Amino acid sequence: MPARTRRLHRYRFRSEWLLDAQPAVVYAVLERLDAYPRWWPQVREAASIDEHSATVRVRSLLPYALTVVVSERVHDPGAGVLETELSGDMAGWARWTVRPGSGGTRAVFEQQVEVSKPLLRRLVLLGRPLFLANHRLMMRAGRRGLAAWLARG
Repeated sequence: MPARTRRLHRYRFRSEWLLDAQPAVVYAVLERLDAYPRWWPQVREAASIDEHSATVRVRSLLPYALTVVVSERVHDPGAGVLETELSGDMAGWARWTVRPGSGGTRAVFEQQVEVSKPLLRRLVLLGRPLFLANHRLMMRAGRRGLAAWLARG
């Protein structure tokens, strides 16, 4: 496979969410992966494997789901950092950094992954712009869902 095509399977994302809640509260919600399906519509399932890992299935607008094993790498409430290793239909890492900001919390989500799912790898040349748009929609819905969840207390 040409190097250019291999690079197209890699994605780097960064989203910033401003939330009207205290950082400790936001962190407490974000560290509970099993509760994500309650507030993030595209996180369809989150099933614990053990104390430090879970299987998560996500599906957004496009007609495919991704299943990943999420394993804790960093869990540091004092620093406001949650970092996980991802394996399965995509492999890499994801990180939340939670800090005070704008009268509430600034939560930054960063992710670096390579898609492993065969169908998505085959469709990369045509599908990449759609995959990127799909991710943006998912993140927008996640921010809205978390903001509503926090507002309900």
